[in-house]
Amino acid sequence: MNGSLYKHMIKAQAKTIVSYSVGSAFYIALIAAIYPSLADSEAIKNYLQQLPDQLLKVFNITGMGNLLEFIAGEYYGLLFILIGSIYCITAANQLMARPIDRGSMAYLLATPNSRRTIAFTQALVLLTGLAAIVVSTTAAGFAADAWLVTDDALDRERFLEINVVGFLLFFAISGYSFFFSAMANDEKRALSLSGGGTVLFYSFDLIGKLTEKAEWLRYGSIFAAFEPGNIAQGQVEWLPVCLLLLAIGAIGYTAGIGFFAKRDLPL
Repeated sequence: MNGSLYKHMIKAQAKTIVSYSVGSAFYIALIAAIYPSLADSEAIKNYLQQLPDQLLKVFNITGMGNLLEFIAGEYYGLLFILIGSIYCITAANQLMARPIDRGSMAYLLATPNSRRTIAFTQALVLLTGLAAIVVSTTAAGFAADAWLVTDDALDRERFLEINVVGFLLFFAISGYSFFFSAMANDEKRALSLSGGGTVLFYSFDLIGKLTEKAEWLRYGSIFAAFEPGNIAQGQVEWLPVCLLLLAIGAIGYTAGIGFFAKRDLPL
């Protein structure tokens, strides 16, 4: 890793990282804050009971039995996925594809640093931002539980499990996004590959949840590994899932760094 480059890129990405971190923290705190007013609502409970099981499964809604189940369904089921996925795709593009496309990567390569060092440093910047978002979200969840919810203690262990698996999901997404950004010659191609792949994975998971006949599609989606509602209920063996997502992300980053070290850059 190159320390000077890391500090420079962190400063360049600071506004984006802070925006995503604060946004994610705000949303989870807001959702936790409204839980007490809805927890005892019979109308809400009856409404959820009338919804099709497939629809509840799509959004990872397992009920409103406690604060963790509510947060898992209302925030981690969709918003958290959107925020993290968008950050992974755009940040990987800004750190790798954009400098290659605009020619500024040549200035970095002119320094006495190997290509692997430069790519590895950029990867660390991406992961630092991702870690900041997830840590901020986790801290906001604990703070909201302590200050805004008085009658329902958050299951801390399972809440941490949701965030750990969520981080590793984004580690996997950022891994293949980093690879596509390292191999593409222009930003649009990198964004189309990363974004298109992510949408495809999510579509597979969505369709697989909507109909039992297409449930096999979920085996081709990394989003099937993240089921916050089931984690909240203790129905997921999360260690194998974590290892799978860790492997996908590690392969993506390793392949991206290796490919960038050997490729010919456009003039």
